Amino acid sequence: MNEQFDMVVIGAGPAGEKAAAQAAYFGKHVAIVERERRLGGAAAQNGGVPTKTLREAALYVTGFRRREVYGVGLDIAPHEALKYLWSRVDEIVDTMTSSVSENIERHGIELIHGTAALTPQREVHVQCPDGSSRQLEGQAVLIATGSRPFHPAGVDFDDPDILDSESIIGLETPITGILVIGGGAIGCEYASIFAALGADVTLVDSGARLIPFMDAEISRVLKDNLGYIGVRVVLDAGRASVQRDHFGLAVTLASGEVLRPDKVLFAAGRAGNTQLLGLDGAGVKTDERGRIVVNHRFETTAPGIYAAGDVIGPPALASVSMEQGRVAACHAFNIPFKQTIDSQAPFGIYSIPEVAMVGMSEEAAAFQGLDYEVGRAWFARNTRANIVGATEGLVKLVFQRNDRSLLGVHIIGGGAAELIHQGQAVLRFGGDIDYFIHTTFNVPTESEAYKYAAYDGLQRLARMDAFMDA
Repeated sequence: MNEQFDMVVIGAGPAGEKAAAQAAYFGKHVAIVERERRLGGAAAQNGGVPTKTLREAALYVTGFRRREVYGVGLDIAPHEALKYLWSRVDEIVDTMTSSVSENIERHGIELIHGTAALTPQREVHVQCPDGSSRQLEGQAVLIATGSRPFHPAGVDFDDPDILDSESIIGLETPITGILVIGGGAIGCEYASIFAALGADVTLVDSGARLIPFMDAEISRVLKDNLGYIGVRVVLDAGRASVQRDHFGLAVTLASGEVLRPDKVLFAAGRAGNTQLLGLDGAGVKTDERGRIVVNHRFETTAPGIYAAGDVIGPPALASVSMEQGRVAACHAFNIPFKQTIDSQAPFGIYSIPEVAMVGMSEEAAAFQGLDYEVGRAWFARNTRANIVGATEGLVKLVFQRNDRSLLGVHIIGGGAAELIHQGQAVLRFGGDIDYFIHTTFNVPTESEAYKYAAYDGLQRLARMDAFMDA
């Protein structure tokens, strides 16, 4: 006999956990099916949390920041450093996965370990680890199975020296030389982390600039800063060919250059975990890239079946996935609580230095034909940034010329992922750059850069007006 629930969620990552908790909070009987032993999905186990923890641990263990500020660092044997790094990562991952488990238990959600698939009757069949099976039925079913690293054809990922963003977690031997393929968020993060650890790092990408959805100026500054910390960045590299010969790994670029790193890390995108879910039989449509097609309510093409998170494609951010799950649950049960996703969600890249953005880039404003201006404040002139030794980067504001309304904020610098939220708040409530002019910031703080970016923008307006009047 089928087990009856109000909602059955497949996947205990950010989208699945928050959707289940939202429905349970409003009194629904909910089950989550998760095939992995630890909860939290890729974000907690081998994506966002481990990468960010590794970054902070690397900066701390190596004394990376202190090298320039005080002329000293920490001289730790590579194997010992690696042991400290992974120990810290394991500690944080355990903390975060336990937090997910506690949240599920606190909301009275039934957790079922096993592999789920949809039946043609749109029920959820679960194959349990002990060989038994369960048949679940819900008024609503949410698919939130996340994503995995994309593996391009012709690359031997069975080779122990060819890694992806999952297999690199827990690497036991120190890396002396690594080639990172992919200039997106993951590629830039790992390239800078291993540079901080003292490895010889080359980052290659087939595109013309790093993180192409970011503001072009910010991308250029990031490229320059990666160069400062020792990363060789090769853009317009074409498709890299990776082979192994009797000398070791050989990576051939479109230019004909052959590179011979100790390790290769592929960080060129992710693919949704939709295989073996039985989507076709259940009437759930996917696009040409295998992403589940949903509407603004996160409903799929099959009645009663919803999807959220990485399986539906970009932006594939844990923060947005959580909101998608909550909104899907509210629509599934007509809960008048969260009906839409924030249209001004921020992006954060945890490279060294960090990069963050919210709203419109300068290129987007130009493409839309807007009469815009920009204001910049460089951290090299910021007192707090000089004190902590994080003088790279800037705060950049994009705003309308006629009423100075804020269009976008772009930051590269030590605390960019935190600083971006101040700009997000102003943008969210339709504010203008005058807010930063009239707001008193603590001194010294990096936040004060907002004020000077706004002043710079006003000066640019004044110079342009003077030029027009001349």
